[in-house]
Amino acid sequence: MLSFENDYSEGAHPKLLQALMDTNLCQQVGYGEDAYSLEAKEKIRMACGCPEGDVFFLVGGTQTNQVVIDSLLSGVEGVVSAVTGHVNVHEAGAIEYTGHKVLTLPAHEGKMDGEELGQLLLSFYQDPTHSHMVYPGAVYISHPTEYGTLYTLSELQALSAVCRAYKIPLYLDGARLGYGLMSRGTDVKLQDLSALCDAFYIGGTKVGALCGEAVVFPHGAPPRFTTHIKQHGAMTAKGRLIGVQFDALFTDELYFEISRNAIEMAEKMKEGLRERNIPLFLDSPTNQQFAVLDNDWLRRLEKRVRFSFWEKADESHSVVRFATSWATRPEAVDALLAALDETREG
Repeated sequence: MLSFENDYSEGAHPKLLQALMDTNLCQQVGYGEDAYSLEAKEKIRMACGCPEGDVFFLVGGTQTNQVVIDSLLSGVEGVVSAVTGHVNVHEAGAIEYTGHKVLTLPAHEGKMDGEELGQLLLSFYQDPTHSHMVYPGAVYISHPTEYGTLYTLSELQALSAVCRAYKIPLYLDGARLGYGLMSRGTDVKLQDLSALCDAFYIGGTKVGALCGEAVVFPHGAPPRFTTHIKQHGAMTAKGRLIGVQFDALFTDELYFEISRNAIEMAEKMKEGLRERNIPLFLDSPTNQQFAVLDNDWLRRLEKRVRFSFWEKADESHSVVRFATSWATRPEAVDALLAALDETREG
């Protein structure tokens, strides 16, 4: 069966597997202090343009969001997110589990608006009873968003300016960051994130790695961050397993090369959907494409293709997501389009 269900169905890019094999019998210290992890961290700092920054390797995206947000907040603070934000919708209350509330703002095709963030913070501090409320202590965004959309540089600058005015950190979830950076027409570069964010992570799990994410603190990590990682169960004794993979990903720009493949395949798919007059829920510039299908057509298609249900469009139509990845091949996209043609009529 064809699968466009997500961008982590495959294992890992062959170059990462080869790097793991090549280093398999080399004895190294644990917990990310091995030579491969240290080399990978230096490559990431250079790529991000923050030579004095701190880099940490964590095992997965939910653990990363939970650990970073918890470390950025005090016990009386919550994190501001778009209502569609991953930490608010699809992480099973992982943030609330640490004792921090997710404070929501409206989403605009998945994105948070800088003016609305500023108004929320202004209203909070103008409220004479705010000492009885959860303090907004950090801001969470993702790039790409849950809807595959991207912030422009000016939008990120606006959010960063608000955060700095109120002296709260801006944290960017980069689970699919490679796909955002390689999107056609984006004006955001990796170095921009270092300049505008207080913390962000470079996703590996969804961009060619077996597992693992690289957290970057361009201006230095919160105190005792390693201990936070350990307490949350997000640290592996064999830290080398993540370090070796990121060392390979950031050698010869492999991370960006394989991310570009997902974008090219998504653009091929988008063109095919438009040729077939299949409505797009929104114009996603990344590897996630959202189509609106008749429910009967959807039921026929799901016997041949795996995809994700996203939301109801109306009583007889649904929004579904087709995701490409670093490993998607042109013939797979052709097969998806053929399956759409062959299942259109019952």
